[in-house]
Amino acid sequence: MTANRDPDYHLETRLVHDGQLRTPFGETSETLFITQGFVYESAESAERRFLNEEPGYSYSRYSNPTIDMFEQRMASLEGAETGRATASGMAAVTAAMVGQVQAGDHVVAARGLFGSCRWVVEDFLPRFGVDCTLVDGINLDAWRKAVRPQTKAFLLETPSNPSLQIIDIAGVAAIAHEAGATLTVDNVFATPLYQKPLQLGADCVVYSATKHIDGQGRCLGGIILGSTEFIEAKVQQFLRMTGPSISPFNAWVLLKGLETLSLRVERQTANAGFLADSLHDHPKLQALIYPGRADHPQAVLIHRQMTGGSTMIALDVKGGKEGAFRFMNALRLIRISNNLGDAKSLVTHPSTTTHQRFSPELRAEMGISDGIVRLSVGLEHRDDLLADLTTALEAV
Repeated sequence: MTANRDPDYHLETRLVHDGQLRTPFGETSETLFITQGFVYESAESAERRFLNEEPGYSYSRYSNPTIDMFEQRMASLEGAETGRATASGMAAVTAAMVGQVQAGDHVVAARGLFGSCRWVVEDFLPRFGVDCTLVDGINLDAWRKAVRPQTKAFLLETPSNPSLQIIDIAGVAAIAHEAGATLTVDNVFATPLYQKPLQLGADCVVYSATKHIDGQGRCLGGIILGSTEFIEAKVQQFLRMTGPSISPFNAWVLLKGLETLSLRVERQTANAGFLADSLHDHPKLQALIYPGRADHPQAVLIHRQMTGGSTMIALDVKGGKEGAFRFMNALRLIRISNNLGDAKSLVTHPSTTTHQRFSPELRAEMGISDGIVRLSVGLEHRDDLLADLTTALEAV
């Protein structure tokens, strides 16, 4: 039996209970169904199952009870009709974009994308005859001017990785829909707690569940969320036939992560806000960018579009790459890693890691200087984090 969604329940309650499917044994925790396939009572039953004329499961690459629970809970959290889980966040982005286009189509995307996301639209899709135009995401006129008769899909992430620029989702969605195109939003940095792209007009939302949703460095996962019509028309068949499926074990881990998502992200955000305020005027920083501060260049849009700040801070350390490396190597509590959204605070240097394949000129267009350090704030005590950051900045 599956628990029904109740819109009257608060988000924290739905994160614990929604999508629960219990076996006749009545277990408390979600059941982990580690199985490749399923058996049928008869050949006729198998035929009906494959024709979608009979409810049930046939193969875990297509669907699985544990994966279904994760998909249903994420859909409830996002306010989506349905969702499809994938093996990683990049599998989700790739499937969402590839499923929408064919040779001769055109995609418009924001320049300020995670390096792998930009590779999908800028390098991968053109191999199959899909053209791409990259635009300054915060400039609505740039989106409008990029539209062609062949434009089928828009892609953006906001806040952007790692410069934390904010894109007007509603504004871009209106332009996409006027052109007969769809809008896909990578919502990882905002988390589903602080930003609801579907409510703002987006057609599809993607997540690397590896980040805040797991949030404890345990496993990979991704998910694509949208209307039933969108998922079935654009995504379902691609996933079914190509197989970027999540393992039931990872889906189970992510389900358990969702139970504490709001507690973790709220604490991380509070820590991030404290650190941003404490370090903003530090003499060893060229700049500090944080979506929760009133001095963010797009604070008015943030207030309209987001309900919270972020767990992420961009620190522009004086001295360029050398200064950034001195700072990072002097940290003792905060670790160097290209992951984010973890319970542990982590830093990375985007110019030499996640965005290293881009030229200095392209990185500059994306707002990524050689001094930028991306800080993902964790659950540690805020005073310990501040002491570590302050001490490390003294080494610059």
